[in-house]
Formats: sequence, C-alpha cells, structure tokens
Amino acid sequence: MSEDVTPFGAPLVTLTRASDAANAVATVTLARPAKLNSLTPAMLDELEACARELDADTAVRVVILTAAGDKAFCVGADINEWAALAPLDMWRRWVKRGHQVFDQWARLRQPVIVAINGHAFGGGLELALTGDIRIATESAQFALPEASIATCPGWSGTQRLVQLVGASQAKYLALSGRRISAKEAHAAALVHEVVPGAALLTRANALAQEMAAKAPISLQLTKQLINAASGEEHASTLEAMAGALAATTADAAEGIASFREKRVARYVGR
Repeated sequence: MSEDVTPFGAPLVTLTRASDAANAVATVTLARPAKLNSLTPAMLDELEACARELDADTAVRVVILTAAGDKAFCVGADINEWAALAPLDMWRRWVKRGHQVFDQWARLRQPVIVAINGHAFGGGLELALTGDIRIATESAQFALPEASIATCPGWSGTQRLVQLVGASQAKYLALSGRRISAKEAHAAALVHEVVPGAALLTRANALAQEMAAKAPISLQLTKQLINAASGEEHASTLEAMAGALAATTADAAEGIASFREKRVARYVGR
C-alpha cells in the first residue's frame, strides 16, 4: 500500500494518508523529536495548515495525531521561543495563536485519536486534550508544570481539562505541577487506553479502522453534538443543525427557485 505524504515546513509536522481509498485514516505527526516535540510558532502554523487540509478532505474519516520519537509526545511550548517575545507578541503570536490552532483541532470534523508516545506536558497535554480519544504508552507521563516557571496553562488546560476530569483533578495537576503516570491518567479518565510502546500505533490504527468503517456523517454529527454538550461549539452546532434541516425542505427549494426566477416565493411550510 503506497502512502501520500504532505510535508509542512522543514517538516516540523507531517500529514500522511494512505492512497488506498479503503483506508480513510490520516496520521499527523509532530516531527521535532530532538527537542521532545516542543512547540514553536512555526509548528502552530503547520498544525493549523494540517487541520484546515483535513477538514476539507471528505475522503479522510478518522485522524490519528501522534509524534516522532519514543520519549515525548510533546513537552509543551519551546521556552526559548516564547521567552524572547515582547509582551504584545506573546499575546498575539503565542497565547491567542495557540488558542486559535487548538480550537481548530478540537472542532475538526473528523474524530481524532491521539496516540501519546511519551511525555505530554503543558501545551503538549493541552494539545492532546483537543482529541476525542487518547491512547498512551505505559511510559507516558502527564503534567501541567506552568506554575513552576511563573506562568499559567495558556491553551485551555484550565478549561478542557476541567470538562474532562473535573475541577478537583484539574486543580491537583495545575497547582502541584506533579507528573502523573499513564496508569494514573487512565484512572482519572484522562486517557482511554494504556498500551506497550511498541503497540501504540498498531492499536491506534486498529481503532481508527473500526471507526472509519462506520457511517462517516453519523460519526461527525455525533462528535459535534457531544462537543456542544461539553460547551466546545454549542452555538455553531445549533445553527449547523438548523441550517441543514431547513435546507432539506420544499420551502428551501422554492426559495432558491424564486430567487433565480426573480418572482415572489410561494412557501407551503414543508
């Protein structure tokens, strides 16, 4: 089976899709293992480009998000990158930008499985939280260490994490900065499955294939409804559902026809 690979940048993020139409799974990989996949402004740009491409690709039914190497999924922001920013740039190019990109991933049309191949700290944990299902290796650890360097979680660690594990557990992680094991993360419902390192992508792909075999529109609508219930995209879900329902009516067809024919519409309420 051949693969289609789209590189972004150096590449710092890669997008891989099997060319076989039956395999409707795409894999996005953070590709900066020498720096433990720590995030830079350039990586945020590439993650955004990747999400936009996937959201527009109707052939892709499920997405796997993972990282290169066996030490870390992502240890958060590259401190050398953001520490050099001026205060306004810190807001514009880092905090605000990160929210934009992570929100895009959280609202991606397709279900996202995050295959956590190592430590997920700070922004790396926050990125993992944008996924729908999280599978971690036995050696993975999780933490929100921002208070240790006199800052705060900046990319919804205090928001999505509360929705996922509750305020008490979120406070425990964010206020203590303590690292928890994959086993502890599983007990807290932070991750859904824990597997040996060598089995991570095999398991993620098997689950992705199971999901990809299901009706894709049903999967996408179900994801959006659950997102709305958790506050992720409440308003847009209501408007999307209402708009889709209205578009199926006879009155919708009449409205378009009357516009094209430059006449008064004759609506019948069905």
